[in-house]
Amino acid sequence: MTLLAGFLDVLLRGLALVALSASVGGVGYALWALRPLGRRSAPGEAAARRALGLIVAGALVLAASRLVVLTVLQPWTLADETGRWALREFLSTGFARAGLVSVVLALGLAVCAAWLRSRPASAGGWTCAAAISLLLLGNAAWLAHATSRLEGRAPLMAVTVFHEAGAVIWVGGVIHLMAFWRLRASWRISRGQEEADRLGAAVLGRFSALALVGVGLVVGPGLFLARHYVGGWGALIGTGYGIMVVTKVALLGAVLVLGALNFLVVGRGAGSGPAEGATARLRALVEAEVGIGLTVLLSAASLTSLPPAVDVVADLATPAEVAGRFLPAMPRLTSPPVGQLLAAAAPIADTLGTRQPEEYAWSEYNHHAAGMFVFAMGVLAVLERAGRPRWARHWPLLFLGLAAFMFIRNDPRAWPLGPAGFWESMALPDVLQHRLAVLLVVALGLFEWLVRIGRLGRPGWRLVFPLLCAVGGAVLLTHSHAMFNLKAEFLAEVSHAPMGILAVLMGWGRWIELRLPEGASGVPGWVWALSMGLIGAILLVYRET
Repeated sequence: MTLLAGFLDVLLRGLALVALSASVGGVGYALWALRPLGRRSAPGEAAARRALGLIVAGALVLAASRLVVLTVLQPWTLADETGRWALREFLSTGFARAGLVSVVLALGLAVCAAWLRSRPASAGGWTCAAAISLLLLGNAAWLAHATSRLEGRAPLMAVTVFHEAGAVIWVGGVIHLMAFWRLRASWRISRGQEEADRLGAAVLGRFSALALVGVGLVVGPGLFLARHYVGGWGALIGTGYGIMVVTKVALLGAVLVLGALNFLVVGRGAGSGPAEGATARLRALVEAEVGIGLTVLLSAASLTSLPPAVDVVADLATPAEVAGRFLPAMPRLTSPPVGQLLAAAAPIADTLGTRQPEEYAWSEYNHHAAGMFVFAMGVLAVLERAGRPRWARHWPLLFLGLAAFMFIRNDPRAWPLGPAGFWESMALPDVLQHRLAVLLVVALGLFEWLVRIGRLGRPGWRLVFPLLCAVGGAVLLTHSHAMFNLKAEFLAEVSHAPMGILAVLMGWGRWIELRLPEGASGVPGWVWALSMGLIGAILLVYRET
């Protein structure tokens, strides 16, 4: 149950970061990017009201998610042997008090933004919203690793605030820009294309400057924090914390590429707004930028559940040990009998038990067999992309075979192979994630196959596959079996990070391909197909020993 609470804690922390971006980042976006529209003009008021609606929603979600973490998940994690939650003791800590302050501030921002929706031109109301937003950002220093450091605590807390502010400004601004783009589309009907494009270009230009500030605040302070929390190159690739930092950097790089492409599109349409084809390209890129940006925030939330790499000494993996997990080798083609595994393994509820050789062999066989499915799909997707043969378009059906295999073999100590009942085993986060993954794989196969044979013709159905891929990759980046045997479990899971990154690229690459005008989707199409093949290749060389 503790592991389940920890998994949910990471997800809710990620949700809180997204909500913080939508609310606090939305205030910055409204004050800066919407300024050319004028506070008292009809377009300015409409854009401000739309932004304020998102700010209210974000602030309420922020308050709710942090309240659940503080009053449910954290006390649940700290429960004693009798199951008693240490709620009173936990709420007396500095961390909990800072969290409760953030809940109050978030509710205050929601009230202020709701009041502003009926008075979007109120300078006093915007001043109040900005002040609360600054307090929320400052409060973040007491909710991060920095507050627990014995040395350099104050500088680390200050830099943490700037780093988080950059992410909030950037990701939150992109979220609001996507909402504004929908409003702009309605203006093209009500106000005329020329006027709508002029207003859109003005907002886009201001947002680009805001985004550059956000990027600077993410990268500069981020380097400082990495130096203090990671410590060295060995820890960067030899610890779970370090690998998650690398993951953040890789995803951030993808977002920067999309942002640069957006900047080029905006620059070409400066003054009058992008042309029709460029508008579709900008929309697709902004949507993908939002999606990958949200994944970056989820990765950041995962870091809070891991000890800083600089503190990991005895369990530090060497570069050679990490590289060894990716060396090509023959896949395992045989599996231990289930009876032999059950006799050797600890009960499913024993999360502290030492894993036995039979368990490692079982897991490696599962990963290698799954790799054969995924690699085959990647090859067929590439062949389909190349235009031959025609039957290659049925590659999504292999997902159904993969799902059946996963359902039976993912958790041998649970139903249907093991003694633990279906609902009993659902309390364990890894089992829960595995079963959700089975449903995800079934959905991936069915939706994409029906799209490719023309049975699902509506545009929205085509986006299910890329969205599920992106969500699956994001969840994989939070997936962990580790409890106390940090080095062994880290080495077993080190391949999750590249697979998660590739799944995210696969999802958003396919998304961009579908959203771009026909004939302009070549590169994204190859990106997602090759990413799927690479995921299969990583699974084929997966090793736990």
